[in-house]
Amino acid sequence: MGGLLFYDWNTLPFVILVLVLSFTIHEFAHAYSAYKLGDSTAYQFGRVSLNPMVHLDLFGTIMLLIAGFGWAKPVPVNRGNFKSPRLMGIIVTAAGPISNLILAFISLFVFVLFQKYGWLESMSTGSASAILIFLKLMVSTNLTLFLFNLIPIPPLDGYRIIQDLVDLRYTESLQKFEQWASVIFLLVVFVRPLRQVTLDPYLGLGNNIIELFAKPIAFILGM
Repeated sequence: MGGLLFYDWNTLPFVILVLVLSFTIHEFAHAYSAYKLGDSTAYQFGRVSLNPMVHLDLFGTIMLLIAGFGWAKPVPVNRGNFKSPRLMGIIVTAAGPISNLILAFISLFVFVLFQKYGWLESMSTGSASAILIFLKLMVSTNLTLFLFNLIPIPPLDGYRIIQDLVDLRYTESLQKFEQWASVIFLLVVFVRPLRQVTLDPYLGLGNNIIELFAKPIAFILGM
């Protein structure tokens, strides 16, 4: 902890850089996929952009630094502009978490490259340490964002995917679920004992994903 901050002061600059990159790519993936599939709403709001300023939410960023939980601005999507609203809605929603999964894979791949070819050995201790911290945070943060956003509780992406998957007959039941789901969400995130037996073990699956990534990376690099 760094006083009032959730993160340690020594790693805070790296954390901020990683979060800005990860959130920006996540929201851009939503906006870009919606635009390519026929909905220009996000484009009209300037969200089909890699400029972090159009995606970051000030209060969400502050909460992230203080509590370790935050958010970016949601991307506006009008499913009525899609040829297949439910199918394309799922694709647009899934694009965000998938972008984080891809970022984690790329970061792990680069990390292994540095290790395999000993590129860090020719660098100063400070530079080598900074690169390792950044890459490790990119892997862990993006895997966490990938898994976290797939939780089927509003307002997360996982819930939006469920909305598009379930039969329309269950729409009313989902709306009733939304009324108390937000309470469950806050309890799981902020009540430590509850989080330790629910959210933390689930997010721990990121280690299994790293092991899964290791196989294709080793194959590509001939290891």
